[in-house]
Amino acid sequence: MVRENLELAILFADIAKSTHLYEVLGNKLAQKLIGQCIAIMSKVTIIHNGTVIKTIGDEIMCTFPTAMDAVSAGRDMHEALEDMPFEDKPEMAPPNIYVGIQYGPVIREEGDVFGDAVNVAARMVALAKQRQIITTQDTLDALSEDHGFEVQQIDETNVKGKSGKMAIYEVVWEQHDLTVMLDGGEDASPALKYSMEVKFGNQIVEVDENRPSITLGRQIHNDIVVNDNRVSRSHARIEYRRGKFFLIDQSTNGTYSLIQGKKSVNLRRDEAQLLGGGIIGLGREVTAESPSAVQYTIKM
Repeated sequence: MVRENLELAILFADIAKSTHLYEVLGNKLAQKLIGQCIAIMSKVTIIHNGTVIKTIGDEIMCTFPTAMDAVSAGRDMHEALEDMPFEDKPEMAPPNIYVGIQYGPVIREEGDVFGDAVNVAARMVALAKQRQIITTQDTLDALSEDHGFEVQQIDETNVKGKSGKMAIYEVVWEQHDLTVMLDGGEDASPALKYSMEVKFGNQIVEVDENRPSITLGRQIHNDIVVNDNRVSRSHARIEYRRGKFFLIDQSTNGTYSLIQGKKSVNLRRDEAQLLGGGIIGLGREVTAESPSAVQYTIKM
């Protein structure tokens, strides 16, 4: 029995809402879809010099020799599943995943790994939302200075076996798909407090300093879900920054903003400030009467 003490990057990836897949597809098709996802993630792992340690239902656990390998693999897992076809249900969008990564000391024995880094990586994937890569300062410190990833702190949390709070970071893998950072200091908030009500059908979401970012798109992981064939899975965001609200397009077909009393603005991988009140069209121009119009109102 050979026991090795070494440092590795641990990656956990879980398929989001797998229980819902079984309810919608039935056991046979859901199991087939999940198996296809696991096979794709396993292939990505090998491409990035990794080793698949185990798969448990809808989860895969992998090790990588470097933090860079693990983070690159996490990004490519998301992207590979984005384009994954499913012949049995071609109209169905592939599932999203949660990814958690930690670089640090582990014990490798008989094809398995144990230790602190494994425990922290498991905690990271539990904290991740759909389409996120979540990690810690340990992993970031192990990346090269020119790693090229956009990273920002999104939270602090207690981790079992660790003293004090641990800073939690998101590695951004899709354009503009940012989780807004914690308050950066005493001067971060404006004197006047504003909020925005965003409404689509019976969906109503408030954007303010307490919830400074929401997403709009076709898939159910978004805060505002618009089920239309011209709407991208993660189509656009609204962000609150120092008392102002910005609409950010990250779609294929663009985002249209019609501010009260002003002309319509068409955004293509760009952003614009939202003022007063108006309507937003995802993938198409809309009027106030359009069934696909998202309405917004800024309040003080």
